[in-house]
Amino acid sequence: MRIGTVRRPPRGVPKEEFASRDFYDVWLPELAPSQELVRQAQRAETDREWQRFAHAYRREMSRPEARHLIELIAALSRRTDASVGCYCEDESRCHRRILRALLEDAGASLAPDPGPSAQRVEKH
Repeated sequence: MRIGTVRRPPRGVPKEEFASRDFYDVWLPELAPSQELVRQAQRAETDREWQRFAHAYRREMSRPEARHLIELIAALSRRTDASVGCYCEDESRCHRRILRALLEDAGASLAPDPGPSAQRVEKH
């Protein structure tokens, strides 16, 4: 199962075509940073600025609705393969790396961390 964790869906692609056009199977924008945080992440040039974004994103993901989804994905990961993705090319400066840590904290069964050069976070 491919889980899209982006705030906005691909432009011009109807929701019912996300899977058939090979974007993702399930769209969970609730696990994406808010639009304000997306802008903050895009402007982050230093490690300190990125850490401020990471802290704010973790705070957003501590809300009950986000925690429930993280716990659901963690539970599913113990029974099926899944991958979490977005549009960022560099995972080291992407919310996916933080989301991976949150999933791990919630007890998700994860593949070994592929490192900062990986393009996607996958669970096997």
